[in-house]
Amino acid sequence: MSKATRVAYSQGLNARKYAQLTEQAARLGRVRSAVWQQYGSVRGAQVRDRTVRDQWMADGTGASFRVLANPWKETVRDAMADIRASRESAKVKAREAVRRHTTDEQERRRLYTLLKSDRWTSDRWTSDPYLARIMRKYWPRGHNHTANQIVVRADQYTTWTPVGGGNVWLAVPGLERRSRVAIPLNTTVVPTGTLRLILRSGRVEVQYQVDASTLKSSQRPCGTARIGVDKGYTEVLTDSDGQHHGPGLGLLLTAQSDLRKRKGQARAKLRAIRDRAIETGDPAKAGRIERNNLGTAKRGRQDSRWRARVRNLTYQAVNQVVDKAAVVVAEDLTKPFTGRKKLGRNTGRRLAAWTKGVTARALHDVSERRGSALVMVNAAYTSQADPRTGLLAVRRGDRLYLAGGVVMQADHAAAINILHRASDPDITLHTPYARVRQILQERADRQRTRLPVQDSSPPGGERKIRAPVRESA
Repeated sequence: MSKATRVAYSQGLNARKYAQLTEQAARLGRVRSAVWQQYGSVRGAQVRDRTVRDQWMADGTGASFRVLANPWKETVRDAMADIRASRESAKVKAREAVRRHTTDEQERRRLYTLLKSDRWTSDRWTSDPYLARIMRKYWPRGHNHTANQIVVRADQYTTWTPVGGGNVWLAVPGLERRSRVAIPLNTTVVPTGTLRLILRSGRVEVQYQVDASTLKSSQRPCGTARIGVDKGYTEVLTDSDGQHHGPGLGLLLTAQSDLRKRKGQARAKLRAIRDRAIETGDPAKAGRIERNNLGTAKRGRQDSRWRARVRNLTYQAVNQVVDKAAVVVAEDLTKPFTGRKKLGRNTGRRLAAWTKGVTARALHDVSERRGSALVMVNAAYTSQADPRTGLLAVRRGDRLYLAGGVVMQADHAAAINILHRASDPDITLHTPYARVRQILQERADRQRTRLPVQDSSPPGGERKIRAPVRESA
């Protein structure tokens, strides 16, 4: 069953309660660090979270963290789930390495089966020397850097609404037995299931999962067309019909990026003044600057609001695409953006703020909820190729200049090429970009070879056909 994450925030939480939660999260952060240190490598690939829990209960390790039993047990389970997720991510690269390692289909099948096998079966990937070596390469020992989260089981908290109505209150276990911390929330919707409390800038973020089928967007059917989409900067997506979705994205990204630049420059000056005050023996002035001008609480709240606006715009754009698409063909947004250094400082900074991860998540979530199929393709050179022939063309800015004097919007052309790329037998999702360019050039050479080049005929003589000349790569 598909799940969706909902988020509620604390409202008017006093400093004493926040300090209690911060101390609890810090102690649970040490639990996470211990789990990652001991089991975040190939050595811990076959260990279950229950095994860790039982061992720590028996030898007293759990009690040494000075938190209640249920919080550290849930933290162990959560940390082991994170380790498992990082291991599965490494397996994707390991499978690519296996494909390059051997052309023997039977050997490939054996290695793929070992990678896919359950951690507690007798046939494990750790028993194969090659797979163990490859996994050590792509799955190095991890380390924990999280010390601001508390996982609360469904039976460990209570909720209530004040008499006469209003927002929901949430009470979670504190550091001591039979103690509770009451948190006022900014919503009238009661959280359910396991909660994840994230402490940021004096505010508690409460995350919980709900059945995606209960959401409004899940009740809307998808369309019937097959649509290709291209991720843009000025807009979230451009589809193969030429329609732009989420056109306000570029303004949001540019405004936020430029604001961060100005704020960063101003904070650098204030830090210099603070350092000068320390050097000249004025610690009081340095303390005032540090306390009143160099904090992160306000900046964190502003960033959170900006991320929410980008996320809302992105999900609206993806829903517009799925309104008319039964099959959505998109580029693989997990690959890093290259070429930023050639585009200048400001452009590179703004491109660094691209929310590709949000777009990738929105495409996955919306397609899954509304029943459309999502097909990922290799997008190399799709914004530089002629959609009519698939051959490389000339791109200047957001314009693509095609043969015959035709000019297309580059994102529209890219979306059409992405749609065609789904049925391309030569270019797969993992084909290197250099090989993609080689394939396109070979196709161009074949087309030029099939068409004879006519030479001018002398007066009164027969027309001569000049043999085609293949251009060097």
